[in-house]
Amino acid sequence: MNTGRTIFSQLMDFLPIHEFRQCVQRYHGNYKIQSFSCWDQFLCLAFAQLTYRESLRDIQVCLRAAQKKLYHMGIRSRVSRNTLAHVIVSELDMVAPSRGGILDY
Repeated sequence: MNTGRTIFSQLMDFLPIHEFRQCVQRYHGNYKIQSFSCWDQFLCLAFAQLTYRESLRDIQVCLRAAQKKLYHMGIRSRVSRNTLAHVIVSELDMVAPSRGGILDY
């Protein structure tokens, strides 16, 4: 049985989280957010990209299948299709312009 960290969380360690948080703070990305933070949103979308998910339902089903591992992957809140859809529409537009530049090395 594996007792170490997931490969996904190890990959996310390479991301500059401090710069990500600065962008979120600059554009008030977590304004009026109760449970699903911009970081959780980013981790869900990064997971979807890395696992070749094609739709919100596909993302949600895949994350639900790994529900016991979500905390270890860094995703701290519950993931539902409605939450993902709402967050993508309302918040991604505020943070996306600066976030894209962070990941370019």
